[in-house]
Amino acid sequence: MQKKYKKTLLACYLGFITQAISANFAPLLFITFYKIYNISLSELALIPTCFYITQIIVDFACTKFVDKIGYRICIIVSEITSAIGLMGLAFLPNILPIPFTGIIVCTIIYAIGSGLIEVLCSPIVEACPFENKDGMMSLLHSFYCWGAVGVILGSTIFFAIFGLEKWRILTCIWALIPLYNVYNFSSCPIEPIVEDGKGMTIRELFKTNIFWLLIVLMICAGSSEAVIAQWSSAFAESSFNISKSIGDLAGPCGFAFLMGLSRVLYVKFNKKIDLTVFMVFSGLMCFCCYLLAGLASIPVLGLIGCMLCGFSVGIMWPGSISISSSILPKGGTTMFAFLALAGDLGASIGPVIVGNVSQIMGENLQVGILSGIGFPIILAISAFVIRKWRLKKLKY
Repeated sequence: MQKKYKKTLLACYLGFITQAISANFAPLLFITFYKIYNISLSELALIPTCFYITQIIVDFACTKFVDKIGYRICIIVSEITSAIGLMGLAFLPNILPIPFTGIIVCTIIYAIGSGLIEVLCSPIVEACPFENKDGMMSLLHSFYCWGAVGVILGSTIFFAIFGLEKWRILTCIWALIPLYNVYNFSSCPIEPIVEDGKGMTIRELFKTNIFWLLIVLMICAGSSEAVIAQWSSAFAESSFNISKSIGDLAGPCGFAFLMGLSRVLYVKFNKKIDLTVFMVFSGLMCFCCYLLAGLASIPVLGLIGCMLCGFSVGIMWPGSISISSSILPKGGTTMFAFLALAGDLGASIGPVIVGNVSQIMGENLQVGILSGIGFPIILAISAFVIRKWRLKKLKY
């Protein structure tokens, strides 16, 4: 039975790799856009903001149309739009009179695909008859990290060999992955997360008090992760005067690798460690990493802070989804869509706060990084409250 769904797993793994390409490739080019298109830091901050705001809109729309249209059609559309948006990034900025407009349009197109992937892949895997669902969810989300590592390493090697001016060619190469994955999602088995008519409605979710705490958890998880993921490349280059290749490898690549490592390790140890406890310690560790990155005057320490932050945030997003699934097992597509919406809301708020604070403080990204330090603390508090709530429920 489990062998039957291996192709489904492969498709979802590649789906998260596609999302990693969409989310992480453009930030690697922030300084390039800054130089060749004369785009300011505050404008660059709008790129991840538009990316996540588009995902938020898609997340909300999914609560209305996914169950009606069907998972298969929607997930195939996600791969097609991801490919179109990435390929467009190579051409549209030069075609339109304002290059920044072209970048934003392409960002919105591939963000539509990314948003659908985010909402659909988790319930698709959750619906498969696998044991150790918490571990499988963490492993699934680790492929986002391996995708991020792959796009950063691959891009760095490509730029070293062919030059940064060939970035448009590389963009088209990355677009081949979602194009290939269209076939996988067209032919793999996909099961419904809940039976038709048995899932919770929006009204039922909104009336459930614990649901709102789960939303807070996801907002903080999204922001804690996105701040470093989106800004670490530019942070390393501008704050520590490090070359782009070293900055990318030590910043976003190290961050993504350790984030993936923490998710894989959790698969091995999740039966021994309560997830809510793991989340509390992750929030506290993330807080310390933000302090290290934001206050370090020595470049090595700042980069270590960025990388260790990846390990600290690794379980936050999949952990929030797993906790929500266990507390509200009939949440269905609607719950997964709102969780994705909350995560994207946090991921859009965090980076724009960093960009704007950095701009106000004389383009000082270290100060900007410190401005997002409250999110991991709120996450730790929320996870602690959820743990107390669950223990109380078990007691009675």
